[in-house]
Amino acid sequence: MFFPSLRNSKSAWPATIPRAVGRAVRVEIQKSVRDEAGDAAHAATFVRERRIVLEEALIADADEFARIFVHELFHFVWLRLGNTKRRSFERIIAGELRRGVRGELGWSAEWRKERLDPRDWRERTRRWREYCCESFCDTAAWRYAGVKKHAEFRLAAAARRARGEWFAREGVDERIAI
Repeated sequence: MFFPSLRNSKSAWPATIPRAVGRAVRVEIQKSVRDEAGDAAHAATFVRERRIVLEEALIADADEFARIFVHELFHFVWLRLGNTKRRSFERIIAGELRRGVRGELGWSAEWRKERLDPRDWRERTRRWREYCCESFCDTAAWRYAGVKKHAEFRLAAAARRARGEWFAREGVDERIAI
């Protein structure tokens, strides 16, 4: 996929997104976007339909477009990681919570993190699993979109490093299944 308005941008697009394998995902640009809950959003992913919808205004900001596109693409990756790798990522996140690590790598994960209570991660509630998915996708956007600084990158450096090491160790840097 290529967007002509990004050709001359300062962004490192497509940065370091790993090679993707799998069936095609349709990407649509719309003037306004609603997520599955019907709320206004910059983007929405409909995994069962293999479709990503991006807000038209994002095209004017290559870095924001890249960050949000990578986040949305990684919803497909999360689905195909398999239980073993998803649970391994969950253990990284649970360790951060036990240590009191604050912040996240995107608002999508951060607002969910703020609503968690210890019961959620101990019992792997739906709220916990959704947070882990969003955290994974925000981490991928931080890692692969080529955006060096962003106001939403609020996770401590040590936690960022640990997550980056997890992505490398689990082979996500090499190839992603979508």
